[in-house]
Amino acid sequence: MKDNVLILAIESSCDETACSVIENGRNILSNIISSQIEIHKEYGGVVPEVASRKHIENISDVVNEAIIKANVSCDQIDAVAVTYGPGLVGALLVGVNYAKGLSYAWNKPLIGVNHIEGHICANFIENKDLEPPFVCLVASGGHTHLIYINDYGKYEIMGKTRDDAAGEAFDKVARAIGLGYPGGPLIEKKAKEGNETAINFPRAVIDEDTLDFSFSGLKSAVLNYIHNKQQKNEEIIAEDVAASFQQAVVDVLVMKTMKAAKLKNCKTVALAGGVASNSSLREALEKECKKNNYVFLKPSSILCTDNAAMIGCAAYYKYLKKEFSDASLNAIPNLKLAD
Repeated sequence: MKDNVLILAIESSCDETACSVIENGRNILSNIISSQIEIHKEYGGVVPEVASRKHIENISDVVNEAIIKANVSCDQIDAVAVTYGPGLVGALLVGVNYAKGLSYAWNKPLIGVNHIEGHICANFIENKDLEPPFVCLVASGGHTHLIYINDYGKYEIMGKTRDDAAGEAFDKVARAIGLGYPGGPLIEKKAKEGNETAINFPRAVIDEDTLDFSFSGLKSAVLNYIHNKQQKNEEIIAEDVAASFQQAVVDVLVMKTMKAAKLKNCKTVALAGGVASNSSLREALEKECKKNNYVFLKPSSILCTDNAAMIGCAAYYKYLKKEFSDASLNAIPNLKLAD
């Protein structure tokens, strides 16, 4: 095995077209992200067909920019990695087919990567000395998972959402109080001006024997609160709604994560995914970890969003095990991380 392994990785699972060149899994040589947020804002959310078309328009330029910024040639690349699920099927197909084309043209191994695994691996990039085992909360627009990472590539799903993901709930509540899209950053900004104890929104626990999440009831409670206020012609203080909703989400995420760590007797807790950039969640989880003498890890904001560096990191450990894909690799929109 050569000393320096260079992997070119592509990510196109939703509305970011991204490409990265990463060295030995943890050293980023380039990490290019082309976001479609401004395009989808007018629709109030991601439109799958529009996202797919923009990926097609952007992917060649993004890949070329990543190669130029990394200052490498295709001959130096050891493998091509790509997200093949979960995500929007049309968006995934753009990345998968482009990666297969590069793999064939360059005669390099192809490595398919699970998007959720990529989010977890963002912590390896941010924390160079991190080694399994650890517990990770992955919270994003499409996923809310509590995962025990026993070893590289070995995952145990301890809990997951039964309905809305945390990020999805943020988007829907933001829309309800007139903040627009994307909901997460807008809710967080508005919440800083509000009172988190002003409204007693429910904390869905489901039952004591599960670490699963449910945010649909909380979302409904917020919508009902707004409708009742409107019917009574009473003032709705958006700042208080945002702050109280956000706190309800954070309380449940932190409580379940700490419970998972204690069940595994695991002293290291990590965050990942788009919602992981929420400052209230980061601060609350860090506070609880300090209280219990746990190590708390979090990626920088750029590694919380969808990016290709995290995909390259996950692919590196597959490369070491020679876990390669062939030309039959296909997009799997509902791909699972573990059974």
